[in-house]
Amino acid sequence: MTYTEVLAYMFSQLPMYQRIGAAAYKADLNNTIQLLNLLGNPQHSFRSIHIAGTNGKGSVSHYLASIFQQAGYKTALYTSPHLKDFRERIKINGIMIPKREVSRFVDAHKTDFDEIQPSFFEMTAAMAFDYFRRQKVDIAIIETGMGGRLDSTNVIRPEIAVITNIGFDHTQFLGDTLEKIAVEKAGIIKPDIPIVIGESQMETQAVFSEVAVKLKARIYFAEESFSIKNIAEADFLSCDVYRDNKLYLKNLESELKGIYQLKNMLTVLQTVEVLREIGFNLKEEDVRQGFANVVSTTALLGRWQQLSELPLVIADTAHNVAGLSISLNQFCTLPHKDLRFVLGMVNDKDVKKTLSLFPAKAVYYFCKPDIPRGLDAATLASEACQLDLIGKTYPTVKKALQAAMLEASAEDVIYVGGSTFVVAEVV
Repeated sequence: MTYTEVLAYMFSQLPMYQRIGAAAYKADLNNTIQLLNLLGNPQHSFRSIHIAGTNGKGSVSHYLASIFQQAGYKTALYTSPHLKDFRERIKINGIMIPKREVSRFVDAHKTDFDEIQPSFFEMTAAMAFDYFRRQKVDIAIIETGMGGRLDSTNVIRPEIAVITNIGFDHTQFLGDTLEKIAVEKAGIIKPDIPIVIGESQMETQAVFSEVAVKLKARIYFAEESFSIKNIAEADFLSCDVYRDNKLYLKNLESELKGIYQLKNMLTVLQTVEVLREIGFNLKEEDVRQGFANVVSTTALLGRWQQLSELPLVIADTAHNVAGLSISLNQFCTLPHKDLRFVLGMVNDKDVKKTLSLFPAKAVYYFCKPDIPRGLDAATLASEACQLDLIGKTYPTVKKALQAAMLEASAEDVIYVGGSTFVVAEVV
């Protein structure tokens, strides 16, 4: 099959959670284990780092990949979802898997796929592990998809596991309390493997500690050791980092400008310290350059990404209450004449709760992301109207952004978001 035919096969014949939602969810690892057994278990052929969490796991994954690349390691990165190109999910040293490798893998194993009927994510994880083995990578940064315990990536034995934070998302699968969600995420903790917790909450800390003790896994809470002071907001992010109340790194800069990255940076720094303890050669300059060049090094898209200067247009993939509340707070404090929002969502989110985060004193451009899970723009506008969020509907994300740009003055600011898939159509 050609690459185009391969993608059509993957997207249309195999269930994919990001596109169709609950019908694609598999509550066990049987398919993944079957596939990997047929491939000779490639996931055991390279060293890895496993990252889970409600928010921030993509940024933390890319930060770590950037630091390892700066240190000279041949670094693999597996993340989801993609924004523009399927191959964004599978990279080595910031370079996407070649189209011919995607086609080769599917052609070689299509008979097995037809028999096992894996989900899109199960097949893609197997493809990534197979590619990383054949390319003989030094380290692979592996991001979970939705959860942890039953995630298709939870077949690796990593050098270290990381849980960025716990918030309410995918509650129909992971549970309706922070404790239940934490149990699912804690499923990536392995016996005798260190675990780093980025943000700790009263409801989740005991869950993680209990699992870590049971599995004899050393546990580190980043916020207990690391803190950030003296943020230079004029050219955010530049900050001083303290460890155990002593200056650790002065004037640390990040290429990612969203204020929510501060918590992700602490998670990464704690992880780096543990990685050094277990033998990885990651120097201070590698860390500095890794943060400063994370976008250029890894080709990360959609995190507080500036699309235009006059008017200022910011696209951000925050898509749940925890992530959006921080992102919107930063956006609304930007100097502006009028606030404008190009807004779309998917149909399995808590729309009312999410919309309640947005300011009434703003102009809205409602749209539907171009996936089956996309929430109808008229439905979104109707829900928004009940909260005094007023605007017009548009048939596509691009048309909504074009309308916002035409109506905006140079002093206005425009936010594009509400869903990863809204951002994907404009970055």
